[in-house]
Amino acid sequence: MQNFIVNSELESYLRLNRAACGEWTLALQDLLGCTGLVCDLSRPKAEAGSLSALEVGAGMVAALSVSQNLILKHCCLDSPLLVFRVQGRCEVVSAGKAATTVFPFQVFPPAQTFSLRVAADSRVLLLRLADQPDAPHTGPAIGDAITRCIHGFLFQVGFLQDHDHGCRAAETLLQEINGILRGNTAAASATTAIPEPDRRLLKAIIKIRTEPDWPFDLQDLSSHAGVSERNLYYLMKRQTGMTPYRYYQRCRLIRVRRRLVDCQCAVPHISRYAGDEGFSHFGRFAALYREHFGELPSETVQWRRRMQAQELLAPALS
Repeated sequence: MQNFIVNSELESYLRLNRAACGEWTLALQDLLGCTGLVCDLSRPKAEAGSLSALEVGAGMVAALSVSQNLILKHCCLDSPLLVFRVQGRCEVVSAGKAATTVFPFQVFPPAQTFSLRVAADSRVLLLRLADQPDAPHTGPAIGDAITRCIHGFLFQVGFLQDHDHGCRAAETLLQEINGILRGNTAAASATTAIPEPDRRLLKAIIKIRTEPDWPFDLQDLSSHAGVSERNLYYLMKRQTGMTPYRYYQRCRLIRVRRRLVDCQCAVPHISRYAGDEGFSHFGRFAALYREHFGELPSETVQWRRRMQAQELLAPALS
């Protein structure tokens, strides 16, 4: 089924974008709690792609979108890890075994060492579960249930209201997957179906996402979509849970976040980035940013800077 949003998994929680091998290694070690993990790239000095991650009480959801071939070696976690292929090709290599294709997902128990090969232009989700099923159930029904839950989550994260909404969605997903692996598929069967994308709504969403210089105008947006202002408002509210303006506002905040993550300046120009997206009051912008992402703009910058500082202390990684 066509999704409203393409290549947007967890973009609200972007951590790395223009980063090479060393930063990826350190970031994945930090997020997965696996200090022995090694990241190999076909072009080590070139950008690897983007990495987003959201940690909650039930575990963590990370999204990898790679622009070149990537291998994660010596993966060995102290909690279960589910690897889900969204797009492209992903293979797993375990000790003494031939490479197997991840389709659509694979679960690794704690203390199992494996390597993950992700082909260029592929997208993969890594779901670390805080709880450990004693003996994970398998089979077509289990696979279908987990896939349905993840697809529902991917649709949901394209239209998050705020950080609390994101945390609830991630908690629910991880708890449902844990329950399914224990043999309970009832939760997945109750997952809300992804609505068929209305073409008029899709046109409005694409305009908001792809025209950063467009100032919000509901009349102009509804004219572009070929629907009345009132109908566009209720159509978007019904199918995504968001109003057109709330979605517009969130897209602007995400663009600021991307610039903060990408920033290589000694002193990031947070207020300038915010101003470029139409946020004229910095205090209000900072509050909105925290409401949507669960941290201040300066904390977003500091996370990336911490990876860069650690890389300088460990030059062998790069």
